[in-house]
Amino acid sequence: MAPSISRASVLLTAAVLTLLFAATPITCWRPWPHLNPNSSDLLYDSSKKFEGSSEFVHLRYHMGPVLTGNITVHTIWYGRWQKSQKKIIREFINSISAVHARRPSVAGWWRTVQLYTDQTGANISHTVQLGQEKNDRFYSHGKSLTRLSIQSVIRSAVTAKSKPLPINPRNGLYLLLTSDDVYVQDFCGQGYTLPYAWVGNSAKQCPGVCAYPFAVPEFRPGWKALKSPNGDVGVEGMISVIAHEIAELATNPLVNAWYAGQDPSAPVEIADLCEGIYGTGGGGSYTGQMLTDHDGATYNMKGIRRKFLVQWIWNHLVSYCTGPNALDQ
Repeated sequence: MAPSISRASVLLTAAVLTLLFAATPITCWRPWPHLNPNSSDLLYDSSKKFEGSSEFVHLRYHMGPVLTGNITVHTIWYGRWQKSQKKIIREFINSISAVHARRPSVAGWWRTVQLYTDQTGANISHTVQLGQEKNDRFYSHGKSLTRLSIQSVIRSAVTAKSKPLPINPRNGLYLLLTSDDVYVQDFCGQGYTLPYAWVGNSAKQCPGVCAYPFAVPEFRPGWKALKSPNGDVGVEGMISVIAHEIAELATNPLVNAWYAGQDPSAPVEIADLCEGIYGTGGGGSYTGQMLTDHDGATYNMKGIRRKFLVQWIWNHLVSYCTGPNALDQ
Protein backbone atom coordinates (compact mmCIF):
# COMPACT_ATOMS: atom_id res chain seq x y z
CA MET A 1 0.00 0.00 0.00
CA ALA A 2 1.31 3.45 -0.86
CA PRO A 3 2.22 5.62 2.13
CA SER A 4 -0.51 8.11 3.03
CA ILE A 5 0.22 11.68 1.99
CA SER A 6 -1.46 12.88 5.20
CA ARG A 7 1.28 11.53 7.50
CA ALA A 8 3.79 13.82 9.15
CA SER A 9 6.82 14.67 7.04
CA VAL A 10 9.15 12.76 9.34
CA LEU A 11 7.17 9.57 8.72
CA LEU A 12 7.21 10.21 5.00
CA THR A 13 10.97 10.61 5.17
CA ALA A 14 11.30 7.31 6.98
CA ALA A 15 9.03 5.57 4.50
CA VAL A 16 10.93 6.80 1.47
CA LEU A 17 14.34 6.05 2.93
CA THR A 18 13.19 2.57 3.88
CA LEU A 19 12.06 1.96 0.30
CA LEU A 20 15.46 3.03 -0.98
CA PHE A 21 16.89 -0.17 0.46
CA ALA A 22 14.37 -2.43 -1.30
CA ALA A 23 15.88 -2.32 -4.78
CA THR A 24 15.40 -4.53 -7.79
CA PRO A 25 18.08 -5.05 -10.44
CA ILE A 26 17.87 -4.13 -14.09
CA THR A 27 20.25 -5.04 -16.88
CA CYS A 28 21.50 -3.18 -19.90
CA TRP A 29 20.43 -4.93 -23.08
CA ARG A 30 23.00 -6.99 -24.96
CA PRO A 31 22.58 -7.85 -28.64
CA TRP A 32 23.14 -11.58 -28.19
CA PRO A 33 24.40 -12.90 -31.57
CA HIS A 34 23.80 -16.58 -30.85
CA LEU A 35 20.02 -16.45 -30.47
CA ASN A 36 17.69 -17.20 -33.35
CA PRO A 37 15.10 -14.42 -33.77
CA ASN A 38 12.15 -16.84 -34.01
CA SER A 39 13.28 -19.47 -31.53
CA SER A 40 12.17 -20.26 -28.00
CA ASP A 41 15.64 -19.13 -26.86
CA LEU A 42 14.29 -15.60 -26.88
CA LEU A 43 11.48 -16.19 -24.43
CA TYR A 44 13.41 -16.09 -21.19
CA ASP A 45 17.00 -16.08 -20.00
CA SER A 46 19.13 -14.80 -17.14
CA SER A 47 18.88 -11.20 -18.32
CA LYS A 48 15.06 -11.26 -18.05
CA LYS A 49 14.77 -10.77 -21.81
CA PHE A 50 11.58 -11.37 -23.69
CA GLU A 51 11.45 -10.48 -27.37
CA GLY A 52 8.48 -9.61 -29.53
CA SER A 53 5.10 -11.20 -28.99
CA SER A 54 4.63 -14.45 -27.10
CA GLU A 55 1.94 -16.44 -25.37
CA PHE A 56 4.59 -17.41 -22.82
CA VAL A 57 4.69 -13.92 -21.31
CA HIS A 58 2.39 -13.77 -18.31
CA LEU A 59 2.41 -10.18 -17.17
CA ARG A 60 -0.05 -9.86 -14.31
CA TYR A 61 -1.43 -7.14 -12.08
CA HIS A 62 -0.72 -7.85 -8.40
CA MET A 63 -3.16 -5.26 -7.00
CA GLY A 64 -0.55 -2.74 -5.88
CA PRO A 65 -0.63 1.02 -6.57
CA VAL A 66 0.54 2.66 -9.78
CA LEU A 67 1.29 6.35 -10.37
CA THR A 68 -2.06 7.81 -11.41
CA GLY A 69 -1.37 11.38 -10.28
CA ASN A 70 0.91 13.86 -12.02
CA ILE A 71 4.42 12.37 -11.96
CA THR A 72 7.33 14.58 -10.89
CA VAL A 73 10.89 13.51 -11.68
CA HIS A 74 13.55 14.90 -9.34
CA THR A 75 17.14 14.63 -10.56
CA ILE A 76 20.48 14.40 -8.76
CA TRP A 77 23.42 15.30 -11.01
CA TYR A 78 26.37 13.49 -9.45
CA GLY A 79 29.79 14.54 -10.72
CA ARG A 80 30.74 16.95 -13.49
CA TRP A 81 28.08 17.46 -16.14
CA GLN A 82 28.20 19.62 -19.23
CA LYS A 83 25.27 21.99 -19.77
CA SER A 84 24.62 20.39 -23.16
CA GLN A 85 24.29 16.94 -21.57
CA LYS A 86 21.79 18.19 -19.01
CA LYS A 87 19.75 19.84 -21.77
CA ILE A 88 19.40 16.54 -23.67
CA ILE A 89 18.13 14.67 -20.61
CA ARG A 90 15.83 17.46 -19.46
CA GLU A 91 14.27 17.76 -22.88
CA PHE A 92 13.61 14.03 -23.06
CA ILE A 93 11.75 14.09 -19.73
CA ASN A 94 9.79 17.17 -20.77
CA SER A 95 8.93 15.49 -24.08
CA ILE A 96 7.02 12.67 -22.35
CA SER A 97 4.00 14.95 -21.93
CA ALA A 98 4.56 17.04 -25.08
CA VAL A 99 1.43 15.90 -26.89
CA HIS A 100 1.94 18.32 -29.79
CA ALA A 101 5.39 17.01 -30.76
CA ARG A 102 5.70 15.67 -34.28
CA ARG A 103 5.03 11.98 -34.77
CA PRO A 104 6.34 9.45 -33.99
CA SER A 105 6.69 11.14 -30.63
CA VAL A 106 7.96 10.42 -27.14
CA ALA A 107 4.44 11.27 -25.91
CA GLY A 108 3.06 8.58 -28.24
CA TRP A 109 5.46 6.08 -26.70
CA TRP A 110 4.24 7.05 -23.20
CA ARG A 111 0.64 6.31 -24.20
CA THR A 112 1.46 2.60 -24.00
CA VAL A 113 2.49 3.15 -20.38
CA GLN A 114 -0.78 5.00 -19.78
CA LEU A 115 -2.75 1.86 -20.69
CA TYR A 116 -1.85 0.34 -17.31
CA THR A 117 -4.32 0.86 -14.47
CA ASP A 118 -4.72 0.30 -10.75
CA GLN A 119 -7.45 -1.77 -9.11
CA THR A 120 -9.92 1.12 -9.39
CA GLY A 121 -9.42 1.32 -13.15
CA ALA A 122 -7.48 4.60 -12.97
CA ASN A 123 -4.79 4.89 -15.64
CA ILE A 124 -1.16 5.92 -15.29
CA SER A 125 -0.92 9.71 -15.47
CA HIS A 126 -0.29 11.36 -18.84
CA THR A 127 1.66 14.13 -17.09
CA VAL A 128 5.37 13.66 -16.39
CA GLN A 129 7.19 16.82 -15.35
CA LEU A 130 10.65 17.80 -14.20
CA GLY A 131 10.84 18.58 -10.52
CA GLN A 132 13.65 19.97 -8.44
CA GLU A 133 17.32 19.25 -9.10
CA LYS A 134 20.31 18.70 -6.86
CA ASN A 135 23.90 19.15 -8.03
CA ASP A 136 26.65 17.08 -6.41
CA ARG A 137 29.57 18.29 -8.54
CA PHE A 138 32.17 17.68 -5.83
CA TYR A 139 31.53 13.91 -5.57
CA SER A 140 30.34 13.92 -1.94
CA HIS A 141 30.59 10.13 -1.75
CA GLY A 142 33.67 9.77 -3.92
CA LYS A 143 34.15 8.66 -7.49
CA SER A 144 33.52 4.98 -6.75
CA LEU A 145 29.98 4.14 -5.65
CA THR A 146 28.44 0.96 -4.28
CA ARG A 147 24.77 0.13 -3.90
CA LEU A 148 24.84 1.41 -0.34
CA SER A 149 26.60 4.65 -1.24
CA ILE A 150 24.06 5.23 -4.06
CA GLN A 151 21.37 5.08 -1.41
CA SER A 152 23.38 7.43 0.79
CA VAL A 153 23.62 9.97 -2.04
CA ILE A 154 19.84 9.99 -2.41
CA ARG A 155 19.31 10.07 1.36
CA SER A 156 21.57 13.11 1.56
CA ALA A 157 19.65 14.83 -1.24
CA VAL A 158 16.25 14.45 0.43
CA THR A 159 17.46 15.30 3.96
CA ALA A 160 19.88 18.12 3.11
CA LYS A 161 19.70 21.18 5.35
CA SER A 162 19.94 23.43 2.30
CA LYS A 163 17.37 22.99 -0.47
CA PRO A 164 16.55 19.30 0.05
CA LEU A 165 14.68 17.47 -2.68
CA PRO A 166 10.98 17.24 -1.78
CA ILE A 167 9.64 13.93 -0.54
CA ASN A 168 6.63 12.83 -2.54
CA PRO A 169 6.15 9.09 -1.98
CA ARG A 170 2.98 8.89 -4.07
CA ASN A 171 4.01 10.54 -7.34
CA GLY A 172 7.64 11.62 -6.96
CA LEU A 173 10.48 9.77 -8.72
CA TYR A 174 14.16 10.27 -8.09
CA LEU A 175 16.87 9.91 -10.75
CA LEU A 176 20.48 9.68 -9.63
CA LEU A 177 22.56 10.45 -12.73
CA THR A 178 26.30 9.78 -12.49
CA SER A 179 28.85 11.38 -14.82
CA ASP A 180 31.18 9.33 -16.99
CA ASP A 181 34.11 9.58 -14.54
CA VAL A 182 32.18 7.90 -11.71
CA TYR A 183 32.69 4.16 -11.28
CA VAL A 184 29.63 2.33 -10.00
CA GLN A 185 29.78 -1.21 -8.66
CA ASP A 186 28.41 -3.66 -11.26
CA PHE A 187 27.95 -0.76 -13.70
CA CYS A 188 27.71 -3.06 -16.72
CA GLY A 189 25.28 -5.42 -15.06
CA GLN A 190 22.65 -3.56 -13.11
CA GLY A 191 21.03 -0.43 -11.81
CA TYR A 192 18.75 0.00 -8.83
CA THR A 193 15.17 1.15 -8.56
CA LEU A 194 12.30 1.78 -6.15
CA PRO A 195 11.37 4.53 -5.78
CA TYR A 196 14.45 5.83 -7.52
CA ALA A 197 16.68 4.84 -10.41
CA TRP A 198 20.40 5.16 -10.81
CA VAL A 199 21.48 5.74 -14.40
CA GLY A 200 25.14 6.17 -15.27
CA ASN A 201 26.86 7.78 -18.24
CA SER A 202 28.34 4.80 -20.10
CA ALA A 203 30.69 6.76 -22.38
CA LYS A 204 33.71 5.24 -20.61
CA GLN A 205 32.20 2.18 -18.93
CA CYS A 206 30.58 -0.53 -21.06
CA PRO A 207 29.35 1.68 -23.93
CA GLY A 208 28.83 -1.41 -26.11
CA VAL A 209 26.40 -2.71 -23.50
CA CYS A 210 24.50 0.37 -22.35
CA ALA A 211 24.90 2.69 -25.34
CA TYR A 212 24.22 0.14 -28.09
CA PRO A 213 23.63 0.63 -31.06
CA PHE A 214 25.66 3.87 -30.84
CA ALA A 215 28.65 1.86 -29.57
CA VAL A 216 29.85 -1.59 -30.67
CA PRO A 217 29.92 -4.56 -28.23
CA GLU A 218 33.41 -5.98 -27.74
CA PHE A 219 32.31 -9.42 -28.92
CA ARG A 220 31.19 -7.99 -32.28
CA PRO A 221 34.16 -5.91 -33.52
CA GLY A 222 32.91 -6.14 -37.10
CA TRP A 223 29.73 -4.22 -36.34
CA LYS A 224 29.49 -0.54 -37.20
CA ALA A 225 28.16 1.82 -34.57
CA LEU A 226 25.21 3.97 -35.62
CA LYS A 227 25.33 7.75 -35.46
CA SER A 228 23.53 9.16 -32.42
CA PRO A 229 20.90 11.90 -32.89
CA ASN A 230 22.27 14.28 -30.25
CA GLY A 231 26.00 13.79 -30.64
CA ASP A 232 26.71 12.30 -27.20
CA VAL A 233 26.93 8.49 -27.11
CA GLY A 234 27.02 8.19 -23.32
CA VAL A 235 23.97 10.41 -22.81
CA GLU A 236 22.09 8.72 -25.69
CA GLY A 237 22.50 5.43 -23.84
CA MET A 238 21.21 7.06 -20.67
CA ILE A 239 18.06 8.31 -22.40
CA SER A 240 16.79 4.82 -23.19
CA VAL A 241 17.59 3.59 -19.67
CA ILE A 242 15.88 6.64 -18.13
CA ALA A 243 12.80 5.91 -20.25
CA HIS A 244 12.95 2.25 -19.18
CA GLU A 245 13.09 3.19 -15.52
CA ILE A 246 10.40 5.88 -15.53
CA ALA A 247 8.00 3.48 -17.29
CA GLU A 248 8.62 0.74 -14.75
CA LEU A 249 8.52 3.04 -11.72
CA ALA A 250 5.15 4.33 -12.93
CA THR A 251 3.63 0.85 -13.41
CA ASN A 252 5.31 -0.98 -10.54
CA PRO A 253 6.49 1.60 -7.96
CA LEU A 254 6.36 -0.70 -4.92
CA VAL A 255 7.06 -3.98 -6.77
CA ASN A 256 3.51 -5.19 -6.18
CA ALA A 257 1.69 -3.97 -9.27
CA TRP A 258 2.50 -4.90 -12.90
CA TYR A 259 5.18 -7.53 -13.49
CA ALA A 260 5.74 -11.03 -14.82
CA GLY A 261 7.32 -13.92 -12.95
CA GLN A 262 6.71 -15.46 -9.54
CA ASP A 263 9.45 -13.71 -7.60
CA PRO A 264 8.69 -10.11 -6.57
CA SER A 265 12.33 -9.66 -5.55
CA ALA A 266 13.30 -10.06 -9.23
CA PRO A 267 10.26 -8.87 -11.19
CA VAL A 268 10.20 -8.85 -14.99
CA GLU A 269 8.62 -5.47 -15.73
CA ILE A 270 7.10 -3.84 -18.80
CA ALA A 271 10.36 -2.48 -20.21
CA ASP A 272 12.31 -5.66 -19.42
CA LEU A 273 9.94 -7.51 -21.72
CA CYS A 274 11.07 -5.41 -24.69
CA GLU A 275 14.80 -5.08 -24.08
CA GLY A 276 16.61 -4.30 -27.29
CA ILE A 277 13.49 -3.67 -29.37
CA TYR A 278 13.40 -0.24 -31.01
CA GLY A 279 11.16 -0.84 -33.99
CA THR A 280 8.92 -3.17 -35.98
CA GLY A 281 10.35 -6.67 -36.36
CA GLY A 282 12.81 -6.34 -33.49
CA GLY A 283 14.06 -9.44 -31.70
CA GLY A 284 17.26 -11.34 -31.02
CA SER A 285 20.19 -9.28 -32.28
CA TYR A 286 17.94 -7.17 -34.52
CA THR A 287 16.79 -3.84 -33.08
CA GLY A 288 13.87 -3.50 -35.50
CA GLN A 289 13.15 -0.86 -38.11
CA MET A 290 14.41 2.55 -37.07
CA LEU A 291 14.45 5.98 -38.71
CA THR A 292 17.41 7.78 -40.27
CA ASP A 293 17.69 11.57 -40.09
CA HIS A 294 19.01 13.78 -42.90
CA ASP A 295 22.47 13.78 -41.28
CA GLY A 296 22.58 9.99 -41.00
CA ALA A 297 21.68 9.82 -37.29
CA THR A 298 19.42 7.00 -36.11
CA TYR A 299 16.31 7.59 -33.99
CA ASN A 300 12.79 6.24 -33.49
CA MET A 301 10.85 9.09 -31.87
CA LYS A 302 10.72 12.87 -31.67
CA GLY A 303 10.68 15.15 -28.67
CA ILE A 304 10.00 18.85 -28.37
CA ARG A 305 13.06 19.87 -30.39
CA ARG A 306 15.26 16.77 -30.43
CA LYS A 307 15.08 13.18 -31.62
CA PHE A 308 15.74 10.10 -29.49
CA LEU A 309 16.21 6.35 -29.64
CA VAL A 310 14.14 4.63 -26.96
CA GLN A 311 13.23 0.99 -26.58
CA TRP A 312 9.61 -0.07 -26.93
CA ILE A 313 7.25 -1.04 -24.10
CA TRP A 314 5.18 -4.17 -23.48
CA ASN A 315 1.52 -3.60 -24.30
CA HIS A 316 -0.50 -5.96 -22.10
CA LEU A 317 -3.69 -5.44 -24.13
CA VAL A 318 -2.18 -6.98 -27.26
CA SER A 319 0.67 -9.01 -25.67
CA TYR A 320 3.56 -7.61 -27.63
CA CYS A 321 5.93 -4.65 -27.63
CA THR A 322 4.63 -1.40 -29.10
CA GLY A 323 6.20 1.95 -29.88
CA PRO A 324 4.90 5.44 -30.51
CA ASN A 325 3.26 4.67 -33.86
CA ALA A 326 0.63 2.36 -32.40
CA LEU A 327 -1.00 5.02 -30.18
CA ASP A 328 0.44 8.30 -31.48
CA GLN A 329 -2.61 10.36 -32.34
